[in-house]
Amino acid sequence: MDRLPWSRFHWLVVVGLGTVWILDGLEVTIVGAIGSRLTEPDSGLGLTVGQVGLAAAIYVAGACTGALVFGYLTDRFGRKKLFIITLGLYLVATVLTAFSVTPVMFFVFRFLTGAGIGGEYAAINSAIDELIPARRRGVVDLAINGSYWLGTAFGAVLTVFLLDTNNFPADIGWRIAFGLGAVLGLVILLVRRNVPESPRWMFIHGRDEEAEKLVGGIEQDIEKETGSALDTVPADQAIRIRQRRSTGFGEIARVAVSTYPKRTILGLSLFIGQAFLYNAVFFTYSLVLTKLLGVPDDLAPWALVPIAIGNFLGPLVLGHLFDSVGRRFMITLSYIGSGVLLVGTAMLFSAELLDAFWLTVCWMIVFFFASAGASSAYLTVSEIFPMETRAMAIAFFYAIGTAIGGITGPILFGQLIGSGIQAVAVGYYIGAGLMIAAGLVELFLGVDAEGKSLEQIAAPLSTDTDSGS
Repeated sequence: MDRLPWSRFHWLVVVGLGTVWILDGLEVTIVGAIGSRLTEPDSGLGLTVGQVGLAAAIYVAGACTGALVFGYLTDRFGRKKLFIITLGLYLVATVLTAFSVTPVMFFVFRFLTGAGIGGEYAAINSAIDELIPARRRGVVDLAINGSYWLGTAFGAVLTVFLLDTNNFPADIGWRIAFGLGAVLGLVILLVRRNVPESPRWMFIHGRDEEAEKLVGGIEQDIEKETGSALDTVPADQAIRIRQRRSTGFGEIARVAVSTYPKRTILGLSLFIGQAFLYNAVFFTYSLVLTKLLGVPDDLAPWALVPIAIGNFLGPLVLGHLFDSVGRRFMITLSYIGSGVLLVGTAMLFSAELLDAFWLTVCWMIVFFFASAGASSAYLTVSEIFPMETRAMAIAFFYAIGTAIGGITGPILFGQLIGSGIQAVAVGYYIGAGLMIAAGLVELFLGVDAEGKSLEQIAAPLSTDTDSGS
């Protein structure tokens, strides 16, 4: 798969799998943008500011749970089955969220929605890395993860229209927002049916004949498309595999703790830093604007559009450098650079020198770099662990990192907003510290994975000889 030239097949993978991040961006933005509306008595829910932060934390908790449960099932039953099932769960839960009439119902359905999205992370990142050629794995992975921000921009524009009480009553507009998210998910489901199973997963799990047939068909289509024959695979790249049905939790833990302890520390550091920053800021930014800076409820969501653009452009512009300049340098630059810029933003915000416009400009610059770093966290953990544990590794680091950073962040900021500008600035300093610390961990423990096949980075557990660092 690594020797294949770029083709229509790879575009199918990008569109079929990458678009789910648009859904996640949409989900996070909708709740962040409508947070203020949900605190109004006539919204039909009447949440407190603290409960808005709690709802965000519950969504993240669901995503962590879904990542672990579906991550294990992805390694056991295959990538394709699970990224269909998890998207289906998202669709059902999102529709039910739109019909919530009590805070408890809202919390439960947000948990289930998060579980579906969390399960997507493991299945899709595994499939992306196993289907995309090594020489483009970095730029493609970052671009796909960066598509999250298209959903953010779309969600922000959508909520501006839906929250306008001249268009819809206060208790209807936010419900329609969730319903439209489900419609988008249904379209993605129809496209995704054409994305194949990972041949690497099939071969290790005793379906070698199907894997050979699948790869042979892909190769034939590419040769017809390009009009030239593909190079043969060098004999020295052959790997002898002991096929297996599944990999137990004990072996997964052994790989993480004993075989690759430094990589485990690296993965946790990257995920904790970005999870705290992103979940804290985006789930509560509308509240910062409306409660602290006096921005009207119907205008606050517009601020998320330029921030989303900065986030989207970061991975898109910088992505190719992760393959050419290298993972270690670019990840370190992205994390530490965004952390330093955030310190400056916190200082200006604390001094009350930033209005809504200039605070948004600062976040655009911070997230241009932070977004590339956050996307590279998924890239890192999806390529530095063996094939048999790849989905579970993604799930584990996402779940643990997000549980520590992503759940505490929204709850903390929900409380800090009630205490004023100085308290929120302290939260910004905490986020900056975590990003800088993660960047330093990458500098010393990063893996130079650019241009290498997944088997070179981490030999499958099923090979006759294992290696690790």
